[in-house]
Amino acid sequence: MRLIPLLLLFLAFGATADTLTFVEAKKKLFTLYWSNREQTSFYCGCPIRYQGKKMTPDLKACGYKVRKQPQRAARIEWEHIMPAADFGRQRLCWQEGGRKNCVKNDPGFAQIEGDMHNLVPAVGEVNGDRGDMPFSQWNAKPGMYGQCQMVIDFKQRQVQPPERSRGAIGRTYLYMAERYLLKLSAQQRKLYEGWNRQYPVSEWECRRDDYIADIQGNHNRFVQEQCH
Repeated sequence: MRLIPLLLLFLAFGATADTLTFVEAKKKLFTLYWSNREQTSFYCGCPIRYQGKKMTPDLKACGYKVRKQPQRAARIEWEHIMPAADFGRQRLCWQEGGRKNCVKNDPGFAQIEGDMHNLVPAVGEVNGDRGDMPFSQWNAKPGMYGQCQMVIDFKQRQVQPPERSRGAIGRTYLYMAERYLLKLSAQQRKLYEGWNRQYPVSEWECRRDDYIADIQGNHNRFVQEQCH
């Protein structure tokens, strides 16, 4: 397993980027979505309601059916499209103590964890069910979450995301792999490159990328290439 020296990471990230913790990144993204309240949850397309700093999905409006966790389904959580385990396992800190150890002792991990390009608002139950399972596509029949098109195969440990989110997923994985020198299998890369081509960027994806770049100091070039 490849380990990435901190100096190499610094050179790869670029000196202009502002380092945000996961907590700070979530606060910045809250402001973005609050200012663009027509935006919905990433996978299921549920309208998001705001009360103070709290975000909740309108499950009835999007036809969402709770599978097992009503309390978690009733809240919006910030989902890492590329799970923390995916980039964490490639770092020494994870091998020596998991995520808590990385957050405490590895500034490089903290920067990756707080990268806003990799964070999206999701129905909490879906976020929890997905965990760190990889995305795939096998013509599964949706229905486990009502009208939400997300499908999770717990036995095979794979997730088929809705078409509405596949392009953004592909572009995020390709970005993360390139920016942080992370490994993708040949099968993963082929899938994400295909989704990037098949599902073009939306106007919102371009606006979101610009907002993040203003704060974080860098674009997702896979988004930018289609925006201009």
